[in-house]
Amino acid sequence: MIRSSHILQLAVVALLGLAVIMVNSAAVTVGGASAGHGDAGLIGGVTGVLTGRSVVYAVLAIAVMMLASRINVRDMFQARGWTNPLAGIVILALVLAGLTLVPGMGKSVNGASRWLYLGPKSLGLSFQPSELVKWVMVLAIAWWCARRRGLMHRFRYGLFPPMILLGVACLIVVVEDLGTSALIGLVAVCMLIAGGARIKHLAWVVPIGLVGLVAALLHSPYRIKRLTAFMDPWADPAGSGYHPIQSMLAVSQGGLTGRGLGNGIQKFGYLPEDTTDFIFAVICEELGIVGAAVIVGLLLVILWIGLGIVRDCKDTFGRLVGLGVLLTVGLQAAINIAVVVAVVPTKGIALPLVSSGGTGWIMTAFALGLVAALDNANYLQAEDELEGLMLEPA
Repeated sequence: MIRSSHILQLAVVALLGLAVIMVNSAAVTVGGASAGHGDAGLIGGVTGVLTGRSVVYAVLAIAVMMLASRINVRDMFQARGWTNPLAGIVILALVLAGLTLVPGMGKSVNGASRWLYLGPKSLGLSFQPSELVKWVMVLAIAWWCARRRGLMHRFRYGLFPPMILLGVACLIVVVEDLGTSALIGLVAVCMLIAGGARIKHLAWVVPIGLVGLVAALLHSPYRIKRLTAFMDPWADPAGSGYHPIQSMLAVSQGGLTGRGLGNGIQKFGYLPEDTTDFIFAVICEELGIVGAAVIVGLLLVILWIGLGIVRDCKDTFGRLVGLGVLLTVGLQAAINIAVVVAVVPTKGIALPLVSSGGTGWIMTAFALGLVAALDNANYLQAEDELEGLMLEPA
């Protein structure tokens, strides 16, 4: 019997499959080579695509999702305090994210040091600790809210401790990645409200958040340029406005059915970050509104099926974990698409399961695997309840 978890996982696999195709298409250069995603990209033949990094990452992501779907999520809730492995994972994630700020430790790309090398630098393998922080915070906030659900309406004993943890996490991440830090904060606030925190208590920390946002903008002048470019990109079309202009051009040139797979023009040196943050613009140009609708449709399927699974959860922890995962995927996708169509200022935030990135694909697939695990637990619980009713004497 096909269950909700099966549909969810099939949608993830479909997105990753489309992502592999589009990342390799976007990575094709004028000479026909694929920029690190395969030996020869789409023009050079299928072999280069099948042996490229994007395929490896997609396979790993699917395997991790299948593994996560077998985890009993409720076991994470059983241990208390420092005996809970989740506490160690939270500390590890924050430490790794902090190491990216140490000179010489992090891998810098486009002036941002968001990655750590895995092994020797010559191998070129790296991962993004902020992705780990993003998903670990979902588990940590869910654990605290479920454990203190009778006290979440009180500021000192309910809301204050997770807000301190959230502040530390956002402070570490925001130095190099404002978009991810804002996403972590927004998802956490929504989860805290769902967990029983009072909105008036959360309002007390709004001024602190605004001060932090202003400080982050002043710390990096390029962020201010992005804001001014958003207001009027044509004021500096060759400078700060170049990125949003090229993105809008790619989207507008796609029309209904697009130029055709591999026939996009903007990826040939015109559109920056075409395989990562602006992959949706390439999809719009090559596959048109139809292709964009398929991507958005698959994301909506994941969110809709996931919400059904969360609704059927009987325990607070499971519901909050599922809600946090779906909020993260949904808000991240909405922000990325909004950036691509120039509705909001440019941010370095990826399209979930589509934008090129091994850490992002693997961690997002793992998180959605946990949602599938919740459905498996719901199914087993329903079977046990049905069996119990059948065994009751008439």
